[in-house]
Amino acid sequence: MIKTCFLRTVPVLLGYIPLGMAFGFLLVKQTELSWVAALVMSVVIYAGSGQFLAVSFFANGTGFFEIGAMTLLLNSRHSFYGLSLLDKFSGLSWVKPYAVFALTDETYALITADKDGSPGSKKKYYFYISLFNHLYWITGGFLGAFLGQFLPVKTDGMEFSLTALFVVLAIEQYQSNPVKIPFILAFLVGIAALIAVDPKKMLLVSISLVFLLLLLLKEKIR
Repeated sequence: MIKTCFLRTVPVLLGYIPLGMAFGFLLVKQTELSWVAALVMSVVIYAGSGQFLAVSFFANGTGFFEIGAMTLLLNSRHSFYGLSLLDKFSGLSWVKPYAVFALTDETYALITADKDGSPGSKKKYYFYISLFNHLYWITGGFLGAFLGQFLPVKTDGMEFSLTALFVVLAIEQYQSNPVKIPFILAFLVGIAALIAVDPKKMLLVSISLVFLLLLLLKEKIR
């Protein structure tokens, strides 16, 4: 089980290490915080986009309340993830709190691609997938912040690795899933939202619309 989970998370490893390092570099270069702060944030917060946002806020002296409010808004899409995982997360016992905490875009993609084995294997699978991805992010953040204290590093464009990673995982799911309609629907709604909606609100609006459309069309899609 451990080997299987590791192999399935290798694409996340290749994305989280450089992305985590970019976060660490930015944190120590743009703020007065040390590698310890990067390590603590990666362990306790574990929200890639939220942590990048926090770096810019720390650099500009933004208050903690504003940081918390913006992070909540930025990661509100996870509420839709949670609703779609109610059945999968049932019966996880002690694993469930950690699985909920460690749910990221990439972890969600890997979990939803699981074919649901026995409850025992499901519990271990979700735990190790979540743990491996979390450890990758922690490692990247620590390395970036620690090395960033000594090395002159340019981080331009490194944050795009998160987008690239999610695209790769989405393509893998599209190829392995016989039902293509949800992917096509998400693509079309995403393009429409990108054109018609404020870029800052595009992600939340598109996810909300796709979620509602899938609820309305779930019988036809099946």
